[in-house]
This record gives sequence, C-alpha cells and structure tokens, in this order.
Amino acid sequence: MGKWGWFEKILVTPTHHGIHHASNPEYLDKNYGDVLIIWDKLFGTFAKEDQNIKITYGLTKPLESHSFLWQHFHFMLEILLNFYYAKGFKQKWRTLFGKPDDLDPRYRAILERKFLRYRRTKAAPTTAMRYYVSIQTGISLMVLFIVLLFEKYFSAPSLTLFSLFIIISLINCGAILDQRRWISYLEIARACLVLFICYYYFPSSYTATIFVSAIMIAIVYFSDIQRFYTRVLYSKSET
Repeated sequence: MGKWGWFEKILVTPTHHGIHHASNPEYLDKNYGDVLIIWDKLFGTFAKEDQNIKITYGLTKPLESHSFLWQHFHFMLEILLNFYYAKGFKQKWRTLFGKPDDLDPRYRAILERKFLRYRRTKAAPTTAMRYYVSIQTGISLMVLFIVLLFEKYFSAPSLTLFSLFIIISLINCGAILDQRRWISYLEIARACLVLFICYYYFPSSYTATIFVSAIMIAIVYFSDIQRFYTRVLYSKSET
C-alpha cells in the first residue's frame, strides 16, 4: 500500500505493521503498537523499513505442525517449560517479562517431540485434502461471521454450540493437513453436534430419531467409516 506520508510518524501503518511480522534479525521484537506508533518510539521498539533489506515474513523457526491448538498454545508451553528450568529469580523474571529472545529455543524441540509424535510424511497434500480443508474453512468463517453479526439475537446455549462447531472444524483442518488418522473421531463428533443443533432448533420425535440413529450407525460402522474416510483424503499421500 506504500507510504502514508506524515501519518507514518504517528499511526501504525501497513508498512510499520509488516515489519512487526518480519523474521529478519533487524526487525525482531519491533513495532508492537496497534494504532499509534509513537509508543514504540518512546519505548525503543520502533524500526523503520530499510529499502535495502528484503522482508521475510513468518517465524524464525517454523512450527512443525498445522495444529490449531499447537499454533495457539505452543508459546505458552515454551514459557512454562523455560520458567520451570530457569535458575534463580532473575532468570525466571526474564522468562515471564523479558523478550522472546530470552527463551531457550531448545525447549520447543522438546515439546514437539512430546506433543507432536506422529508419523511424519513429506508427501504433498492430496487434492481431496485441499478442497475439503478449504470448504471447512469457508463454512467456519461464514458461521463465525453470522454469530458475530447477530450475537445479541442468540442465546448462550446457541453461542456455545456454534462456538464448538467452529473450534472442532479448525482443529480438524489442522489434523487433516498433518494427515492424522484420528480425524474420523472429530468428524463424527462434529456430525453429532450438527444434528444436535438441528434438534435444539427443531425439537421433535423425528429429529430425535435421526440424531440417535446417526449415533448408532457411527458406532456400529465406525471402522468402515474410518477406513473409507482416510482412504479418500490420504490415498495419494500414503508412503
């Protein structure tokens, strides 16, 4: 979007915010402000874009998983592990209130070995995976938009049910991209949730019968459903 003239001196412009997301050593821990850039200038965390440096976006060490949960909570776990092994009050204080550079990067590898134990594959995602994840993401965004737009018209139970649907869908998308084999459990849980939402809004003996019947079918034919589901999604990614 280019430079914003004198606004660059006061506001957090796209140029300033882009630097915040850069992984270049020169731009790490810079431009934290959300609206006003003057705070970064006051606290010494401001960095101006250098035209001679090509910006590289992302993390300095890419995550080893597409997991929605891992992406959101790995840093908290790293802080806790660093704090646990920190020696002395000063080091523990820096772990909690210092810079990200104060954390020992070796602990992420330890956490990855503990929580990301799955068969790694270098096979590219199949076409079915890409389409399915794209559709799920689109539906989740649509539901989220509707819930946020009409939030005051929904009851607390309704908001809880729709929130669960969104969360399960996001976790499922990450699990599919990681080519996990337990995604069928999430799919069945989400299908049951959708049927329960239908029963919640249209309570009748018919919807109750459909809900109970779907659960019984999922239990009886779970193995067949799991094999078919994983074969369709991962058939071209098997090693």
